[in-house]
Amino acid sequence: MDNFRGKVRGRGRDERKREKRDGFTRKKVCKLCREDIGKVDYKDLKLLERFVTERGKIISSRMSGNCAKHQRTMGEAIKRARFIALLPYTR
Repeated sequence: MDNFRGKVRGRGRDERKREKRDGFTRKKVCKLCREDIGKVDYKDLKLLERFVTERGKIISSRMSGNCAKHQRTMGEAIKRARFIALLPYTR
């Protein structure tokens, strides 16, 4: 019998930590701050659909790179658009 003990093959945990420490990952910048969008409008469906998954879930700020201020306004705008039936709740 093999002494496998559930170890995952491929890159080890230490290698992934080293990549993060060495600076391979880039910090995400808020797209709305960069484009100088002051207020998120619930009627701007093109913008809202960029921050919703194909299942209809709001993308987290970790994934989208939004700052806290814009993530809150984005969530409110998406919820308003859903309520008025501009965006679907699920797909």
